[in-house]
Amino acid sequence: MPFDEARYTRDVLEPARQAGGAPPADLRQRYQLRDGMSAAEMVETVRQVRQCWRRSRQMLKFRKLIDTLETEHARYSPLFDAAAAGQPGPLQEEIRQSAERDAKRRADLRRRLDDAAGKLRMLPPDVVAGIAKSSGVGAEDATRVAQELGIEVRDPDPLPQTPPYAAYPKVRAALDTMGERHLAGFVFTARKTGIKVLGPITGILDQVAMLERDAQRKTRGPWTVGADTVFISLRNTPDPAALLRYDMAARLRERVREHPYDDTLMRHAIDDLGLDAGEAKRLIFAIRQETGMSGGPAGRLRELVEAGEIQAAADFVEALPDGALGAEAGELAAEVRSRLAKAVQLRDQARAETDPDRAWIMLEDALSRAPDLPGIGDLLAGLGPRPPGDVRAALQGDGVVLSWSASPSRAGEIAYEVLRDGVVFAEVPRPGVRDERPPINKPVTYSVVARRKQAASAPIAAAPLTFRPEPDELRLTAVDGIVTGQWRTPPEALRVVVTRDGRPIPVEGSGFRDRDVRNGTTYHYLVAAVYPDGRGEVVTPGLRRAVTPEARPEPIAEFTVEQAAADPGALLIRCAEPPSGVAEFLVFAAEPRWPYGTTLPLREVRAAGRVLAATQTRDGYVLRAANVSGVLVAVTVVGDSATLGAHREHVNLPAPSQVTAVRRGGVVFVGLEWPKDVPEIEVRWNGRHQVITSAAYRSQGGIRLDIPESEAPTIEVAATAVMKGARIRGPAVRAPLAALTPIQYDLRHEGSFGRKTLVVEVTSERPAEIARLVLVIKAGRIQPSSAEEGRVVAEWTAVSTPARLTAPMPKQSKPYWLRCFADGVELIDPPVRVLRAG
Repeated sequence: MPFDEARYTRDVLEPARQAGGAPPADLRQRYQLRDGMSAAEMVETVRQVRQCWRRSRQMLKFRKLIDTLETEHARYSPLFDAAAAGQPGPLQEEIRQSAERDAKRRADLRRRLDDAAGKLRMLPPDVVAGIAKSSGVGAEDATRVAQELGIEVRDPDPLPQTPPYAAYPKVRAALDTMGERHLAGFVFTARKTGIKVLGPITGILDQVAMLERDAQRKTRGPWTVGADTVFISLRNTPDPAALLRYDMAARLRERVREHPYDDTLMRHAIDDLGLDAGEAKRLIFAIRQETGMSGGPAGRLRELVEAGEIQAAADFVEALPDGALGAEAGELAAEVRSRLAKAVQLRDQARAETDPDRAWIMLEDALSRAPDLPGIGDLLAGLGPRPPGDVRAALQGDGVVLSWSASPSRAGEIAYEVLRDGVVFAEVPRPGVRDERPPINKPVTYSVVARRKQAASAPIAAAPLTFRPEPDELRLTAVDGIVTGQWRTPPEALRVVVTRDGRPIPVEGSGFRDRDVRNGTTYHYLVAAVYPDGRGEVVTPGLRRAVTPEARPEPIAEFTVEQAAADPGALLIRCAEPPSGVAEFLVFAAEPRWPYGTTLPLREVRAAGRVLAATQTRDGYVLRAANVSGVLVAVTVVGDSATLGAHREHVNLPAPSQVTAVRRGGVVFVGLEWPKDVPEIEVRWNGRHQVITSAAYRSQGGIRLDIPESEAPTIEVAATAVMKGARIRGPAVRAPLAALTPIQYDLRHEGSFGRKTLVVEVTSERPAEIARLVLVIKAGRIQPSSAEEGRVVAEWTAVSTPARLTAPMPKQSKPYWLRCFADGVELIDPPVRVLRAG
C-alpha cells in the first residue's frame, strides 16, 4: 500500500501534537510498518515517513514534535540498517518493546481518567485533553477510552455567576423567613422531588399568579411580606428561570466550599434540595469546574489560545453574549482580537509583496501570531526559494559525488531534493550528497531542487555522466619470479584488461599470472574494465599498482628466548638473520596449521596470530610486549609474502617484585610481591633450591631458609610452572647477602680506687675486623640501644680480633650502664650484670 502523507499527518502527527509533542510509542504506527513487509519496502516507507517529517517541520505547530522524532530516530536507525541487511531480529524486538510501552501508556491513561472522573463519572473536554497530553495520547483516543470507562465527556453547563436580580439577598432572606428550601421549591410547591432547573422552565409567571392569589387570602404577617418580596423579584427579572437556576447554584456552591465528597453532595442535592438525579449530577459537575479561568467560556478561550487556535478563539469570543467573560478573560479576548488583526494584515501584505523571501517572512510572522489563520498554507506553497547554483556531478570511487552552492534565499528553512533522471533519490538539509548506487554504464543526469516547505524552486541540472566502475577487490601479489593478480569483475563490464609497463598481459577469468618478471625489479601494472557503449567499447582509466618480485623468503631455522638483560619486562630472541627479507615474530594461540617453510600471503599469516613489536639489536630481537603466552612463531617477510620458520611454546612468567631478604640468626626470611596468575615460586641459593606454592607462602607469612650466618648466599627468586612434564622458570630476581661473623666482647674494671681503667676484650671464632667500635656510658636504669643515647667513653677504629682495649673510667654516680656498639658486624653483649652498675 503506498504511503499516504495526508492520512499520516491526520492520524499520527496531529494526535501526537495534541498530546504535547509526544511521538507514538508503537514503532509500527510511527513508521507505518506492516507485517510481511520486505526489506526494500521497509526502507522505502521509512524514507517517505522521514520526508513527511521534514516537510511538516516547516509548520510551526509540528516543529517540536518533528525534532523529537528525528532525535529518537538516531537510536532506531542502526536497527533499520540491520533489518535492511537481513537481520530483522533487533528491530522486531524493539517493535515488541515499543508495543509494550504503548500498552503501558494507555493503561496509565485509563487509570488517570478513572481517578479524575470520580463518583460523578463526568469530565470536561479540557481535563481529558490535559490527561491525554501528559500521557502522550491524542485527545480523540482519550475521549474514546473515557467512553469505554462509562465517563461522560462534556462541557459544564453554563451557570449564572452573578444574580440576575440585584436584590437577590433580600429574596434569599425572605425564603429563609418562609422556611423554603429554595426558590424553585417555593414556586413549584407541589414538586417535592425531581425538580429540574437546567433546561427550559415554563409556566413560572402563571405559577406566581396562582401563589399571589393564595397569599392574598392569608393574614398579613412575616410570611406574606416575604412572599411579596419573592413575587416582585420574579416579575421584575427578565428571565425568571435564570433566577431559579442561580438560587439553586448558589446553595450548592455554599456546600461545595465545605469540600464534601461527590456522593455527599449528590445526597444533599437529591434528598435535601429535591433535585432530579441527572440534573443534580450536572449541577455539581458544573460547580466543581468553576475554578476561575479553567472552566466555562473563559476556560474554553484559554484552551484555544494555548493550543494556538487564535482564529477559532476570535470566532468563539464573537459568538459569546455580552458579559459572558470576566475581567481577566476580557483582557485575553482583547489580546486574541489584536493578534488576529495583525496576522490578517501581514497576510494581506504578503499577497501584494513581489519578493518571495520578504513575503515568506511576513507569512511566518503571521503564523507565529495566529497559527490557524486560513489561507497561509496556500500562500506559502507558492513562494518557492531561489534555485541552487553551480550544480556539479563527479565520479569518485564507486559512487557519484554531487555538489552545489546554496540557494540565495535566507527566509525559512531550505532543504534540497536531489533527482536522478527526474526521480528523487535523496533529501538533504545542506548542499552536498553522494550517490552510492548510481546506474552502471548508463548516462545519468542529476538535478537539484531547493525546497521550502511545500514550495520548490526550478530544478538545476548538472552535466550528464556515465558511471563505469573499476575492477573491485584488486589484489596483486609478487613472489619468487611470479606476479599474480585477482579482482572481481564489475557488473555490466565485458571484460578486464591488464598491461605491464604498456605490454598486454593475458587474463584468465578474474585474474592473471605473469611469469615474465625478474626478482628485484619494480613493475607497474594497469588493470582496467571494458564496457560497451552502443558504438563499440570503452576502457576505464584503470587502477595502477606497482609490485616488486623477490626471491622466496628463507625460513628461520631456530631461535631462543630469554629475558632481556637491559629491560626485565622484555624478551630477547636470538636467531640467525635471514639472508633476504625481514624477520617478524608472532604469537599464535596454538601451533600453526602450516608446516615449516610454507610461503603464504602476509595478510593470511597475520590474520592467524598477533604481531609482536620487535627491535633489532646486536644481541638479537627485543620484544617489548613480553607479557604474552602462546606459541611464538618466527616468519620471514618479503613484500606481501611470508615464510613460516621455527616455533616454540612460550609462557609468560613475570618476575616477582619487591624482593627482600633479612637475616635472623641462622634463618633468612624472604619476602616478595607475588606475581599475578603465577602458581609457584622457585628459590635457589648456593646450589640448593625450594619450590613454594602461593598457598604455602601466604600461610607461612613468607619464605624461611636455613642458612648459617657464615655463608654469603645469593638468593634467586623466579616464577615457575610445569609444562608438558618439564618445569620452566621465568626471569629471576637476585638478593645477595654477606656472611656474618659474631663478635663477643667483655668488660671489666682494673686499677686502684680513683685510678680505675676499663678493659674491653674482643673475641670471635674466626679472625674479623671491626671498622669502628664505640664504648658509651649512660646514667640511669634504662639500657642504651644506640651510641647516640649515651656519652662516648672511648672510640676505636680498624679493630682486629682478638683485641684488648683500655679506656679510663669516667666519673659517674650509680646507677649507670656501659655498652659497646659496632657498625656492620653482629656484636654480642656480655651479661647484664657486667654492663650495669648499681
